Amino acid sequence: MALKHAQPLDVIDLHATDEERGTSSSSSLLKTEHLQLMQLVLPAGHGLPEHRLPGEIMIQCLAGEASVTTPNASCRLVAGQLTTLPGNELHSVHAHCDATLLVTLLRV
Repeated sequence: MALKHAQPLDVIDLHATDEERGTSSSSSLLKTEHLQLMQLVLPAGHGLPEHRLPGEIMIQCLAGEASVTTPNASCRLVAGQLTTLPGNELHSVHAHCDATLLVTLLRV
């Protein structure tokens, strides 16, 4: 079954439970030709290994605390903070405590 993505002008409730949204903990909320919006839920001590994506990325911390690390720098995000990465930047993400991140990807 294909993942249900929001359509333009649909309201996305970031406080909705997985059951209400009909998704797993981490989910793709919106996907268009040029944009993808994902909610990433990471338990404490977990993360994403080094990877790169072709388009620019914005990572916003909605809850908890997480680090975004590139070969040249690292930043620690807490709720209410965000950072950006250029396209093709090698990076990893690590949750210091249970964290929820809103990730916006420009699709190229």
